[in-house]
Amino acid sequence: MALLLNIETATTNCSVSLSKDGETLVLKEDNSLGYSHAETLHLFIDEVFKRAEIKPSKINAVAVSKGPGSYTGLRIGVSSAKGLCYALNKPLIAIDTLESLANQVKIDKGYIVPMLDARRLEVYSSVYDNNLKQVRDIKAEILEETSFDNYLKQGLVYFIGSGVEKTKSIIKHPNAVFVENKLPSANEMSSLAELKHKKSDTEDVAYFEPYYLKDFVAIKKA
Repeated sequence: MALLLNIETATTNCSVSLSKDGETLVLKEDNSLGYSHAETLHLFIDEVFKRAEIKPSKINAVAVSKGPGSYTGLRIGVSSAKGLCYALNKPLIAIDTLESLANQVKIDKGYIVPMLDARRLEVYSSVYDNNLKQVRDIKAEILEETSFDNYLKQGLVYFIGSGVEKTKSIIKHPNAVFVENKLPSANEMSSLAELKHKKSDTEDVAYFEPYYLKDFVAIKKA
């Protein structure tokens, strides 16, 4: 029996779940538009343990969304996860944010494009097939009318994530399906973290860093 704590902070959704054998027992999240992670993450962690009536010392590992995503959100989530691993002497599991997001879509055929909003017309995206197997690596790209054409020509393509809003105003292909108002969640992390736990696929807590994809650039106020 594996009890895992899952932490997702790559976007505005501050999300925490406690899972048992790959199934979510308790989920607490706030997907409002603002970033409240610094104020709410530890409150959410405390709440999922209390609601499940499980002591933190009883978990087998801590899983965290590794990115890509918000620099600040990822930093807060990873720092909290590493702190818990040190305090509880538990292993750290890293979950690909876009893979977790893609797992919200269940299809018989076609492709899934999980995408997170970046600056201007840019998104962080990847491509998965109907079996949730990654068929294109993660990359940052500027959206154009012909973006993802090689997949759209083959059939339906399901776009999901915070990058959908800007994408649907640019890509007008009839095979494009936009799954709106969805963000990465700790709920989908449960099954993915369980698979990694079974394989002992863990990270070095001391040296693990989030996958930012691009260097952080501070924007000066006018």
